[in-house]
Amino acid sequence: MTYVNPDVLVTTDWLAEHLNDPNICVVDGSSFLPNVPRDAQEEYAQKHIPGAVLIDIEEVSDHSSDLPHMLPTPDQFAAKVGALGIGSDNKVVVYDSQGVRTSPRVWWMFRVFGHDNVAVLDGGLPKWEAENRPVANGTESPAPQTFAANFRPELVRSFDQVASAVDSSAEQIIDARPAGRFAGTDAEPRPGIPSGHMPGASSMPVGTVVDAASGTVLPAAAIQANFDAAGVNMGKPIITSCGSGVAACTTSLGLYLLGHKESAVYDGSWSDWGSRDETPKNTL
Repeated sequence: MTYVNPDVLVTTDWLAEHLNDPNICVVDGSSFLPNVPRDAQEEYAQKHIPGAVLIDIEEVSDHSSDLPHMLPTPDQFAAKVGALGIGSDNKVVVYDSQGVRTSPRVWWMFRVFGHDNVAVLDGGLPKWEAENRPVANGTESPAPQTFAANFRPELVRSFDQVASAVDSSAEQIIDARPAGRFAGTDAEPRPGIPSGHMPGASSMPVGTVVDAASGTVLPAAAIQANFDAAGVNMGKPIITSCGSGVAACTTSLGLYLLGHKESAVYDGSWSDWGSRDETPKNTL
């Protein structure tokens, strides 16, 4: 079995061959949970793939929301990425410093704003470095470009839409958080939010799409087997969720690779659902 849509994943070999291609824009999409003492901007300045620019999902977000890194408006996104030297005609390759952990969130953001010419670097910065490929420090200053953002609402779900899906079961919900948080036995990383899951949701931690040891995406057959084991119907609409809309994008990347291009991400995810007193929260 092979990926149905392999173009959304590029290898380190491919990127090394195309690194100096003027049409390629490389993006560092690293970010960390609030309980992880690491700083993406600091680490980018110390070490990044040559030519890469940083997209900080906290900075490129809706600052009027109390929820973490919610999507910005199309105009805000266009202004931010255009200022980073990314234009509508560029191919974007996103990586992160943990393998394939947060880069799918940036991949999804580009798709939400109408840019399908975007891919994730398989293995990310760890694989790139393990192969003794070059890195740079400091910051990059590319010439600004024009980026036209066209919002695709079908790739996003709001609280009301997810609540409706929970009531109707018209859309499947896949939760990418670790199994203990889904079960309600482990604490959430964000204070004041109980763990548990939405009624009817299926548990599929990111390890069902990405190999934890290598940081690379699993083969198509393995991902398909994991979706099958979770009882996911690939012919039915799917919503992906997690703690704050980041890991959910890894699940959506796995679905996309298998041919399911239209899975929608619950942008607020458990940070939204779990923080509301009125929402049902199941445990195992």
